[in-house]
Amino acid sequence: MEDAEKALRMDIVEKVGGVARLDLSRSVRHGVPEIVLAEGKVDDDLVSICKSMLTQSGRVIISRLSNIQLSLLKRNFGDKHRLEEFMHGRCMVIKQPNFSVKQTGGRVGILTAGTVDLAVAEEAVMIAKEVGCLTFLEADAGVAGIHRLVEPLVNLVKNDVDCIIVVAGREGALPTVVAGLVDTPIIAVPTSSGYGYGGGGTAALMAMLQACSLGLAVVNIDSGIAAGVIASLIANRVAHARSNSAKL
Repeated sequence: MEDAEKALRMDIVEKVGGVARLDLSRSVRHGVPEIVLAEGKVDDDLVSICKSMLTQSGRVIISRLSNIQLSLLKRNFGDKHRLEEFMHGRCMVIKQPNFSVKQTGGRVGILTAGTVDLAVAEEAVMIAKEVGCLTFLEADAGVAGIHRLVEPLVNLVKNDVDCIIVVAGREGALPTVVAGLVDTPIIAVPTSSGYGYGGGGTAALMAMLQACSLGLAVVNIDSGIAAGVIASLIANRVAHARSNSAKL
């Protein structure tokens, strides 16, 4: 009970070099650990934050890395830690050798319209994996060749996923189609892959918000992290209910 109360305290904050306040109890309180945004951080601050997270919690999750930052982290942590790199998504997880993620039984499907959408999709994959979910990624099944959708969607249904993240740019039509075909909650993610009028993800976002298929929620443009968090929370609640039902 003492350990539980300590872990749930709101003031478990690690101050790093006067530039960061790390929320070390977020994983216990919220179900998802803190994620370090690398974008805009200077090298020394990024390394210091990662070192502190590794010392305090055994793991650090970093998103939106530049190639220079990626090389920096490999040099500083590659020898004594386990690194998992998501090349398309420009993100990475660094773990102490003895750190392990407890599997929850949650199952998250991720579907992309095009290969260009993999950058955003991999952010979602990373988060889902790091909170204990199984992930099933199917890529390049957009509406420009809608017959390509059949096999990936069948695979996700066969794997009995608890939530599906659908990532699409340009006109953003794929989530609407998928939501009309399955009885699984859909998290739609517009990406900035489109160009011209309505480019930069604007048309995709508007189309997803205007979707006529029900059972579909939408996150912001290129927000793979947000989609991964929402889908994982849904999947883990479903897995918890499934486990309790099996015990009855």
